[in-house]
Amino acid sequence: MITGRVRSRASLALRQRGNWIQLAKFCTVGASGYVVNLAVYSVLLNWADLHYRVAATGSFVVAASSNYLLNRFWTFHHQRGHFGIQGLRFFTVSVLVYGANLVLLTLLVEAGFGKIVAQALAIVLVTPLNFVGNKLWSFRR
Repeated sequence: MITGRVRSRASLALRQRGNWIQLAKFCTVGASGYVVNLAVYSVLLNWADLHYRVAATGSFVVAASSNYLLNRFWTFHHQRGHFGIQGLRFFTVSVLVYGANLVLLTLLVEAGFGKIVAQALAIVLVTPLNFVGNKLWSFRR
């Protein structure tokens, strides 16, 4: 059965120490990206007076670029492939995750959350999707 194999592979993956170390590194990089994203978002939102969706796009580009380099050279350093191919895959995953982030950001802002709080929550909510996409596709062996 396919579902039995998937469960078996997931169970095996959860028991491998290296996957947990990689997740911790990914979260560390993500935390730095989180700070970069919110800092750039705040500057673009408050100082440049951009619309919150435009500010989110600018902060996404800066944070995704930083995260790609840190993940490539630290988190997934044993899984490095061609710089351009992995970069394109990472960017593809990032754009898909950014789309989910933008939907959540919009919903949270429309629900009455402050724009910075909404962005902070949206980033946290899409992080698992980001890790899985990058682990299984962008930096796969």
